[in-house]
Amino acid sequence: MMLIPAHHFRDIERKPEYLQPEKCVPPPHPSPVGTMWFIRDGCGIACAVVTWFLVLYAEFVVLFVMLIPSRDYVYSIINGIMFNLLAFLALASHCRAMLTDPGAVPKGNATKEFIESLQLKPGQVVYKCPKCCSIKPDRAHHCSVCKRCIRKMDHHCPWVNNCVGENNQKYFVLFTMYIALISLHALIMVGFHFLHCFEEDWTKCSSFSPPTTVILLILLCFEGLLFLIFTSVMFGTQVHSICTDETGIERLKRKHQPRERTSSWKSVKETFGGDFSLNWFNPFSGLRHPKPPSDSGWVRQVASLSDTENTETTEEHSEQRKDEDSVEVIDE
Repeated sequence: MMLIPAHHFRDIERKPEYLQPEKCVPPPHPSPVGTMWFIRDGCGIACAVVTWFLVLYAEFVVLFVMLIPSRDYVYSIINGIMFNLLAFLALASHCRAMLTDPGAVPKGNATKEFIESLQLKPGQVVYKCPKCCSIKPDRAHHCSVCKRCIRKMDHHCPWVNNCVGENNQKYFVLFTMYIALISLHALIMVGFHFLHCFEEDWTKCSSFSPPTTVILLILLCFEGLLFLIFTSVMFGTQVHSICTDETGIERLKRKHQPRERTSSWKSVKETFGGDFSLNWFNPFSGLRHPKPPSDSGWVRQVASLSDTENTETTEEHSEQRKDEDSVEVIDE
């Protein structure tokens, strides 16, 4: 079998015909500007509904089992305001994380005209996703649930029924933070309520019967402890990913490609939308300028010819490696 220098295939990769753009037809009815982003996934929708149900259950127990029956009105008002505010911010962050486009690459843009418009230079290649027929920018990954390539995709979270990516990572971080805070707050109030009921008559510390009160509080305690641990771990993982400028997928696959990394503080500011302010904690404030990649963002730089001296490969092996590169960034 004839051996062909590796740089010959880089010339082929720069040709639109190599990516078979004729098989990529843009969607016949593109979504109009301003269309709400929503993933129609049964599992994700069920998880999102369960999330809201659990928060509302905690709201019910906190208000009607612990705070309203309490004779300490100052304690009830302060804790009621705090808990309801955190619960509102948590659900608002959940909605923003679920309904915000995480950074989806335009579907079906791997056309011959688009590839030629990039005017690739020697040492530059483009990668096409075989599933959504899109030219994949650097650090983009395909999500089999969203059926799209997502820029800086960290992972797909069924609890928010969406991918966590470039445009909605802030809302996901806020969601995990506020859920962890209301879980901790609920656990503290449950502890105080149990101590109060042990010191006094159980029939006077709640409007429900003692067995019902105990069951409701134990369930809330179990829910709060479970979600406190889960969301705290997720919050820490997300903050670490932002500070290191490395997504969860990149970390799991050890995909340390040579690239210029953003400093920790700059990466945090880009994620939360500017210099430090209260808007960092506001789920209703968006990113300043969420933009799609520029023309240079669609191409990737390969190693120079001098780095691959004395490297030869067969055409069959080159095609196989190319397929592996395409499949490697598709997250099943």
